[in-house]
Amino acid sequence: MNTERLQTLLSCFPHHRILVFGDFFLDQYLEIDPKLNEVSIETGKIAYQIVGKRLQPGAAGTVCNNLTALGIGGITALSVIGDDGEGYELRKALAARRVAGGQMIVSPQRFTPTYTKPMVQLPDREEELERQDIKNRRPLPEAVETELLQRLETMIAAADAVIIADQVQERNCGVVTDRARARIAELAQENPKILFFADSRERIGEFKNVYTKPNRSEATRSVQQYYPGEIPTYLAVSCAQTLRQRTGKSVFLTLDQEGICPVTEHETPIIPCPPVTGLIDIVGAGDSVTAGIVSSLASGACEAEAAIIGNLVASITIRQLGTTGAATPQQVLEAWNANEALYREIA
Repeated sequence: MNTERLQTLLSCFPHHRILVFGDFFLDQYLEIDPKLNEVSIETGKIAYQIVGKRLQPGAAGTVCNNLTALGIGGITALSVIGDDGEGYELRKALAARRVAGGQMIVSPQRFTPTYTKPMVQLPDREEELERQDIKNRRPLPEAVETELLQRLETMIAAADAVIIADQVQERNCGVVTDRARARIAELAQENPKILFFADSRERIGEFKNVYTKPNRSEATRSVQQYYPGEIPTYLAVSCAQTLRQRTGKSVFLTLDQEGICPVTEHETPIIPCPPVTGLIDIVGAGDSVTAGIVSSLASGACEAEAAIIGNLVASITIRQLGTTGAATPQQVLEAWNANEALYREIA
């Protein structure tokens, strides 16, 4: 890996078309000025005064944010959202990031999933209060699920890569249902030239025929569901190897501060993270890694090269406080220049 190779990979990004399928949330940051707090006459509780709002796509939308920043040429979103104000704001935010959302299904039977994050404005920083979540607690209606999968089958023909973002923990209550996973496995097998890549909070071990990106806990639970205590790296890597055998594709195991281990058929190197100092915000870091890895693989990178770029992207986004960050190709190059000695012998 060298600067010229990295520049070659980054130069390919504008030529790719990536479909992001999964659970799109609205991230709603509410800026609170504590100097304006009032006490409710009726309840005696504090009435926080909101002086600003920051609305942006979250969950699968965070992947899109990062794909946009990295300069991917065509980004399309596919999901189910509610016929509500949050859905309007989400589609507006996606469009502002040049994400094509015209194929999103708008259903009056569903909420638009939303993370509401009250942020107290302090003199030197922001402090997040308790988050409020809006999620669907009932299974996706069968008719809506059928329409969604029909659109997926049609839309993959125009994609170089498909990212599956399985964010909702409750089984079948999000977009990536059991039926969707089974169909994705078939589509990946039927379309070997298209790159399929899945990230899942709860069910990473149920995917087949696709690249996956678990963290150490997700990888271990996919093999040893009730493993107690802290998970050593050697065990996480071993479980990721088992996961690779199940999926038939390489696994990108994220190991917190240790870096990323691309688990392939023949090797399990650990690609270290660039050192980061000062305050960090890890919200959305995994989604930024996904965007960096998929963009790189689509450009012809090997797994180790893709892991390097994923690490570089994350080292940039975690420095962006109070938001789900994103990284540009220029920032990736700058991060490479600052950490070239760490990576020059890798890949």
